[in-house]
Amino acid sequence: MNFETLKEFLMKGTIVEILMTPFTKNEELDVEGLRENIRYLVEVFKGEPVALTPCGSLSEFYAMSEEEIKKVIKITVEEVGGKLPIIAGTGAAGTKLAINLSKYAEDVGVDGVQVILPYYHTPEELGMYLHYKKIAESLDIGVVIYNNPYVSKAYIKPPLMKKIVNDIPNIVGVKENTPFIDTFYQQVKAVGHKIPIIQGRGEWWYVATLPYGAKGFVSGLNFMPKFSLEILKAGVSGDWKKAHELIKKLEPLDEFIAKMREKYGPPTSILQPPYTVSYIYMSVRKAAMDILGLRGGSMRLPLINLKDEDREELKKILLEDLGLKPIK
Repeated sequence: MNFETLKEFLMKGTIVEILMTPFTKNEELDVEGLRENIRYLVEVFKGEPVALTPCGSLSEFYAMSEEEIKKVIKITVEEVGGKLPIIAGTGAAGTKLAINLSKYAEDVGVDGVQVILPYYHTPEELGMYLHYKKIAESLDIGVVIYNNPYVSKAYIKPPLMKKIVNDIPNIVGVKENTPFIDTFYQQVKAVGHKIPIIQGRGEWWYVATLPYGAKGFVSGLNFMPKFSLEILKAGVSGDWKKAHELIKKLEPLDEFIAKMREKYGPPTSILQPPYTVSYIYMSVRKAAMDILGLRGGSMRLPLINLKDEDREELKKILLEDLGLKPIK
């Protein structure tokens, strides 16, 4: 898929489904588990407005070696077999590292790459501009900017975003993670007529930003993909009332995640709200996958797994409150 076609695909409103990476109890990559998960998602999503992303933030790419990242990307391409677009996470703190990984992903057959803002030592605006320019110029496929201030401590503001999009033709979308709806709307006004602004914070925030130009959303609900599709279709059709009704169904799960935040303690980040995030929600999602018959597997330290008693409570919520059925 060339970058113009990918841009058009995303512009219509899509789900960008992040593949959770299953690890064994010894924190080794569960290759067969990954393959099983991908096959399931392809079966559900084929023919739908969905792209798959291996090695995104929810995939724990930051805790994986370069060899493992490459392996996961290659496996994804093999299992998808052209049935869905693939936008691989290839971001890195250094531009050269990101270029090398992005070129590998292009060579094995992905349709685009998702590149997180350079983290650790955050650059000045010129460095940020050159980061994306150099990466995009090294590729023939599309690049999605992952504008996530939570994990990078950086942010591309609308004026700089406008310059990047105007100057670099194969920037095909922005995965926008601002916690402020007015800032989201400013990004839409700046570049939304040229490329899609994808809600990077999931289903709830997609519904909240539908009136402000969100073109689809990122999801990590690998264990309930049909629900995510319902949300998307309600939003794309303009049925905001239905979208709001659907999102309320997640309240028992959201309340459980909030309870787990309290139980396992506050995050150690020194960032202030609203940029403080407890990543226990990722452990909840992996546990949900296991409970319903997928291969969620273990987290990799320093992120932690749910205790057995919490998994039992989660099982009740999934099967009784949310009415989900075992996948296998």
